Amino acid sequence: MPAIETPAGATVVRGACPHDCPDTCAMLVTVADGRALEVRGDPEHPFTRGGLCVKVNNYVDKVYEATRVLYPLRRSGPKGSGRFERITWDAALDEIAGRFRAAAEKRGPEAIMPVSYLGTEGILNGLNVGDPFFNRLGATISERTYCDSGACTAYTMTIGATAGVDPESLVHSRYIVVWACNIMSTNLHLWPFVAEAQRRGAKVVVIDPVRHRTAKAADWYLPIRPGTDGALALAMMHVIIGEGLTDEAYVRDHSVGFHELAERVRQYTPEWAAEETGIAAEDIRTLAREYATSQPSMIRIGVAIERQAGGGQTVRSIACLPALVGAWRQVGGGLLQLPLWAFPVNWGALMHPELQTPGTRIVNQFLLGRALTGELELDPPITVLMVYNSNPMVVCPEQAKVAAGLAREDLFTVVSDHFLTDTARFADIVLPATTQLEQQDIMFSWGHFYVSLNTPAIAPLGEAVPNTELFRRLAARMGFDEPCFTRTDDEMIAEAFDWSAPAMTGITVDSLRRTGWARLNLPSADEYAPHAEGNFPTPSGKTEFRSSVAEQAGNFVLPLFRQGSNEYQPGGVVDPLPHYIPPRETADTGYRLNLISPKSHAYLNSSAGDQAHQKRVQGEPTVAIHPRDAEDRGLVDGQYVRVHNDRGAFVVLARVTDEVAPGVVMSQMGAWPKNTKENATVNAVTPFVFADLGNAPTFSDTRVEVSPV
Repeated sequence: MPAIETPAGATVVRGACPHDCPDTCAMLVTVADGRALEVRGDPEHPFTRGGLCVKVNNYVDKVYEATRVLYPLRRSGPKGSGRFERITWDAALDEIAGRFRAAAEKRGPEAIMPVSYLGTEGILNGLNVGDPFFNRLGATISERTYCDSGACTAYTMTIGATAGVDPESLVHSRYIVVWACNIMSTNLHLWPFVAEAQRRGAKVVVIDPVRHRTAKAADWYLPIRPGTDGALALAMMHVIIGEGLTDEAYVRDHSVGFHELAERVRQYTPEWAAEETGIAAEDIRTLAREYATSQPSMIRIGVAIERQAGGGQTVRSIACLPALVGAWRQVGGGLLQLPLWAFPVNWGALMHPELQTPGTRIVNQFLLGRALTGELELDPPITVLMVYNSNPMVVCPEQAKVAAGLAREDLFTVVSDHFLTDTARFADIVLPATTQLEQQDIMFSWGHFYVSLNTPAIAPLGEAVPNTELFRRLAARMGFDEPCFTRTDDEMIAEAFDWSAPAMTGITVDSLRRTGWARLNLPSADEYAPHAEGNFPTPSGKTEFRSSVAEQAGNFVLPLFRQGSNEYQPGGVVDPLPHYIPPRETADTGYRLNLISPKSHAYLNSSAGDQAHQKRVQGEPTVAIHPRDAEDRGLVDGQYVRVHNDRGAFVVLARVTDEVAPGVVMSQMGAWPKNTKENATVNAVTPFVFADLGNAPTFSDTRVEVSPV
């Protein structure tokens, strides 16, 4: 049964956190008289262990928030004013379908563009929920490379689509390198496994430009200049190979391209890397030696690792390290990126790429501001925009251009959301979306090996509908009669996985309805060492120091991030060996400070950015600046400052601290512009330029200046 009676007469319904977070927590929702009373973590779940983070532990407040959008709305004031009037679903659907048809007839369907990402991470209602509809419509294909696209391209080039280390196996690691990841804020439920490894004697090293919560709990913190992680990884290989610290047998049997790699990294000395990274040459040597000789050693890379000009080659370099030292031989050794590769998700049934019209253009969402303002000179121009599972006014770069584009009177915009976000305030039609407590979904995880079923705990409030139902209604209005547009949620769950795959043995929809979650049918965390004998899912079956995929395919974006399309890949020549690409923006721009914009502690991207409890925990937006840099600019702690460059500016409080190195400033993303001093946040200054692989963003490759207000 999905619900369990409690002594008090309430019921407890099993659910799963919907956020775009690696932890995918198992939730227990207490319900009485049709109303949700509380959510808590499932104490029986081996990863959740009964706890929920600050982003979601008061999720019930979000569900019943007085400002929720519960009915379809039509704009009744100027764009951006937030003035709307209630209308019926029929009126909303008729207007949307009519506008879609008119745009397609006048300009062609490519004049319509969807904008979405992972406002919910469920397989049904998440990343790909609208793909079949927009593929069938022939709309512009939306490329969504916000998170891990470049890392995925680089990772698969090197070791293939492998789940890597089981996060629960970290208790067996002897040396843990946490690289560009603030586990305690963005991957909280992994930390107990790291802490247990520490208790057993493992050394934990954190490499990051910021001395954050996780860095303070480490045994050794190495501050690094933003955008130079690749230099450190290459210098580590220089030391490991040069000092004979490789696992010769593992390299011989389970890798290709070693001799070419050895020749390549000869140039990357610790002294050279010290100049690039700001880390002392002797510390680089110590790190390399300890990493190589403390087996099993493992590396946890965070999403931020790709957000630099050379992010792809950085991940290529890091992904080579475990094979060099034979870390894969033992449980708890290797590399942890995305365990989601272990889940046999039936992506084709979710995206239906066969419905696409060949030759349909692709526009990356990082270019949304330029697409809407005409700078891309698109033909046809975008005249209809539909936004769901996203808040581009917060998450896209060039924020001012996004706002200017959304303000166009000739742009018809539809937004489906829980609240009137900064994006929704520009919409012509706003549609009410259900929360996770009101919808059915099934979840993979990109942070552990458990599949979860989310059972609705309460009926939808007002006239809110799940994304699945929204697109069923839109498809019916458009006359689309393919079977994928009439599937029920239960039928979609039946298609979500390859249930016959070995990893799903013993797991059925019925069993998940009883238990809520189940571990994939993989060896236990005490036994899981998937590459002890090689068997990498690469063309050679080995770690490819020299990547055959890079050589043959060049640069590419996984079709998952572009509605299933494999057309118009970035391509080009990609050096098959790892190499260093320095930061693109330097002091030569005239801006002397390097800005980074990591995830917030209390927000999940922009989710919860307008919730009272999370705003209290997060506090007013700030920019962290080193005391030396503050003194040079006459700044004091707690004063308002303007962070600016040629792309824009935002005003926040200065936080003078030595948690950042001289020359580095940090402002966390997630706050909503309407809650700030000048209606602008950190993405007002970030660049639209792609990283080297996977069309990843370069948010950490941003130069700014900070001035008093």
